[in-house]
Amino acid sequence: MDKQSGAGATDSRVQPGIGPNIRPKTPSTSGSRQPSVETLDSPTGSHVEWCKQLIAATISSQIAAPLDTGSRDCKDEGHSYQDDTDSELPPHALALRAGNQPAKMDVVPLLPGENVKAVAKDVMYICPFTGLVTGTLTITDLKLYFISLERESPFILDINLGAISRLETISVQSHGENTRGLEVVCKDMRSPRFAYKKEEEGQPEIVAVLSRYAFPLSKDLLLFAFQYKEEFPVDGWKVYDPMAEYKRQGLPNESWSISKVNVGYEVCDTYPALLVVPSSIQEDELRRVVAFRARHRIPVLSWIHPESQATIVRSSQPLVGPSTRRCKEDERYLQTIMDANAQSHKLTIFDARQSSVADTNMAKDGGYESESFYTNVELTFLEIPNIHVMRDSLRKLKEVVYPTVDEAHWHSAIDQTHWLEYVLLLLAGAVRVADKLESGKTSVVIHCSDGWDRTAQLSSLAMVMLDSHYRTLRGFQVLLEKEWISFGHKFASRVGHGDENHANSERSPLFVQFVDCVWQMTRQFPSAFEFNELFLITILDHLYSCLFGTFLYNSEQERVAAEVQTKTVSLWSYINSQPEDFTNPFFVDYEHHVLYPVASSRHLELWTSYYCRWNPRMRPQMPVHQNLKELLFLRAELQRKVEELQREASSSRSLSSSSEHTSSPSRSGGTPLHTTV
Repeated sequence: MDKQSGAGATDSRVQPGIGPNIRPKTPSTSGSRQPSVETLDSPTGSHVEWCKQLIAATISSQIAAPLDTGSRDCKDEGHSYQDDTDSELPPHALALRAGNQPAKMDVVPLLPGENVKAVAKDVMYICPFTGLVTGTLTITDLKLYFISLERESPFILDINLGAISRLETISVQSHGENTRGLEVVCKDMRSPRFAYKKEEEGQPEIVAVLSRYAFPLSKDLLLFAFQYKEEFPVDGWKVYDPMAEYKRQGLPNESWSISKVNVGYEVCDTYPALLVVPSSIQEDELRRVVAFRARHRIPVLSWIHPESQATIVRSSQPLVGPSTRRCKEDERYLQTIMDANAQSHKLTIFDARQSSVADTNMAKDGGYESESFYTNVELTFLEIPNIHVMRDSLRKLKEVVYPTVDEAHWHSAIDQTHWLEYVLLLLAGAVRVADKLESGKTSVVIHCSDGWDRTAQLSSLAMVMLDSHYRTLRGFQVLLEKEWISFGHKFASRVGHGDENHANSERSPLFVQFVDCVWQMTRQFPSAFEFNELFLITILDHLYSCLFGTFLYNSEQERVAAEVQTKTVSLWSYINSQPEDFTNPFFVDYEHHVLYPVASSRHLELWTSYYCRWNPRMRPQMPVHQNLKELLFLRAELQRKVEELQREASSSRSLSSSSEHTSSPSRSGGTPLHTTV
């Protein structure tokens, strides 16, 4: 497989022309999904306009987005929404509006299955950029919807309830007696504030209603995904078929078999039903290995190199303990994995943890593989901090980017969050994994403690680098379904869907961090990915939304028990019903090329399009997604013209040949013409 280095790298192995000459302009500020909200023609000028765009953006990233006045109109499968105002809401169609009827000023647009639960008049939105905005606050079982009193060009703020982390009472004494203050702390880097009058006797308390539907699981209610009844022309639940994916990789083969030993989730309740294990391992041996691995997460194959047969294997830590226990079956199991690759007589184990933490885990009955007991095994610690460190890092980042930015100390403030430092560690670790397979032709085992957090980050990033299929729109969906969803990343625990216990130590932005790493790769290789930035942001918005069933629950077993595939809608149904919105116009399918991003701090940048999108001063004046769609149209037009010219040239050659009455064979058309925009 050919190799491609990231930005700024000089490598004689890189094929000329693989690095695209045209790099999509991804603004360093707000991203493709940034909704541009209603424009306010007020004396305060563009500042107010941006503020309103900011707030509408709020709604956009959550699912209840209003409309797109650009290329998308009411004809677009009913998922954009045009109203009487001049507002423009995100085209990423998080709007998913029911029907194509114009919005009325006093009517809150609702999705199929959505119901209004409370309405509060004369509520003040305390905008951190422009001050107070008075309007009506509506709470449904899906969203918080605020609309200003101004009739000409109303300001709209739409927040999906799934994005809310906690509700906090704030002091608003300056706004009069009987006025209460509320801060809505969200998981997506914003915390809007409101002031409202105390409810009259007999009226439901607005905070109580908001809490009930923002945290349904804590109130013995179902998540909204089980009420959502939107129908799409594409069934997203059919995107991932494990048998089809393993067949694409050339499995099973003589060394690896697809086992149904876990079909009832009895061997490991956090693993998928189908597992790829060494063919020569007997079931009784397998069960002894199961007992020796944390959470019973045994080493199983994730990906196999099409040429060398080197593999990426994932697992949890071995239960070595302070007495340095051994398991002959586990040692033989890893030996079998090494032997399955005839091109190398070594096996590399990448332990994602910090070595000091791994030692601590050993004292608690965990541990790591000893090179003394595991023959021909090389153990490498990647020194990546745990979930608690990552949670604290993102919290610090939020304090830097919202609601205001300290321009004078921007770089030092970002540096002190250590967020980019941890992104760098992940990318560097994944590059080492990918290079060990590609250049070293050596199989690798990846694990952390339990094998569902840093392990998923590293395995999936390495697979994106190694396999161009995972860089396509559908292929990336398969990757998420496989490495994250089916292999038991604890989405419910890490995100806290519908749970009011915001202080739970299980919360951590591991998946956000992974998507950030993918975005960093798209910046270094702008034409290597079929999907665009809007696709990544849409995924993260619906990570929180609870509108789709895709990211709900902690394991495949839990999703099967909850009948997620029959009772909820897949996010991929929405995405794949309008793929043009999420397609990169610069995409070139470099099928056999390995990507080696430059894991250097000077080549990383803060993803401001995502983290800073609520700040009106850090958003582009023109939505990037609109430019990308125009480029897609232009590329299609140019390709059509190229094909017409090729047909005309072919026809001219045929006529010329016949007019010359020559018996010699006609020459070929020469080098095919390819157009890349």
